Amino acid sequence: MSDSVSAVPLAARMRPQALEHYLGQDHLLGKDQPLRRALDSGQLHSMIFWGPPGVGKTTLAQLIAQLCDAHFINISAVLAGVKDIRSAVEEAKKQQFFQRRTILFIDEVHRFNKAQQDAFLPYVEDGTVIFVGATTENPSFEINNALLSRARVYQLNALTDESLFHIIQHASDRQGWIISPEQIKRIAAHADGDARRALNLIELAGDMVDEQSELTAGIINLVLNGQPRRFDKGGDLFYEQISALHKSVRGSSADGALYWFCRMLDGGCEPLYIARRLVRMASEDIGNADPRALRLCLDAWETQERLGSPEGELAMAQAVCYLAAAPKSNAVYTAYNAIRRDIASSPSYDVPMHLRNAPTGMMKEQGFGEGYRYAHDEVDAYAAGENYLPEELKDKVYYQPVERGLEKKIAEKLRYLRQRDIEAPFIRYR
Repeated sequence: MSDSVSAVPLAARMRPQALEHYLGQDHLLGKDQPLRRALDSGQLHSMIFWGPPGVGKTTLAQLIAQLCDAHFINISAVLAGVKDIRSAVEEAKKQQFFQRRTILFIDEVHRFNKAQQDAFLPYVEDGTVIFVGATTENPSFEINNALLSRARVYQLNALTDESLFHIIQHASDRQGWIISPEQIKRIAAHADGDARRALNLIELAGDMVDEQSELTAGIINLVLNGQPRRFDKGGDLFYEQISALHKSVRGSSADGALYWFCRMLDGGCEPLYIARRLVRMASEDIGNADPRALRLCLDAWETQERLGSPEGELAMAQAVCYLAAAPKSNAVYTAYNAIRRDIASSPSYDVPMHLRNAPTGMMKEQGFGEGYRYAHDEVDAYAAGENYLPEELKDKVYYQPVERGLEKKIAEKLRYLRQRDIEAPFIRYR
């Protein structure tokens, strides 16, 4: 093998050269599936490939261009700018002279800002180029609506262990390496659905083989040791996993919550970020059903700050399990959001006169604080019949405790107080 060829990463050398050799994405390329039908009919259209790294987005775009005999221009949004787009458009116009279509492939298209995306939009509309974008981020959030409306989004899934097994086996055979099925399965599992990662791992292992060219369990152990799982802070996978953790807590699954917590740590997530999210869960999903949950989460956060790993992570694991097992209530969260909506959609109501402070004689003369009832002077320290909302909202009831945990007691207390309000001889805003 020449030096120039060996310098090319194995993942690049192993790209399939024909669509029939492309593994995975059967939901798009299988018989009678949407993308397959479009390719078989020769009806190319602009499209966006959305999926995690290493699932074949670039390769698929190249194979489509080859299948349809289209000129292929590859641009990386990380490195390119408007000048590069204009250059690509000029090249596409030259291809039109020869009656040949051009696929303009933009890798990591979510990295382009609005102006850069707008720069090639007219040429997508007039057919100068067929736009194919690749992104690991949700196109709904990262791609301009104008461009998104002119392209079909195809979601590519992480590769299965079976597909990765075939990819690793094929690469080993081509390189002349000997590897057992058990070691292939280990690499496939560690690659987390990412073919590029799998090939990089086996290439690292291949650099360590002896004259027997055998990738032994010892070599694979060295390669896999310390390799982080697939996890992109700030990307879709990051938010998917924190969503899974939150929903497991809300669903009272201690096992599920602890699993996703450990997955995030294993992927390299900052523990203090998780600690902050646990505090949010304690208020949003447990609330006053078990107020101890909030204190426990704050204690776990403090432990992580003071002691670090692994003591802090164990304290957070304790908090995760407690949150999952605790009685659930979103009554405070619901009331909070309802009031925020009412405030946003209503006038700025004045503070009722009886609730205003009157530190000066002039203010007292103007009625500030008039009629205020000092609760401690009332029976059971409760001014029955009083109202503390603006008059326009006098009948509103925002906080409605659930019949679980401590909120069951709170609900009983509030029902008792409201009944006293109904029976009171004096009722504010009657």
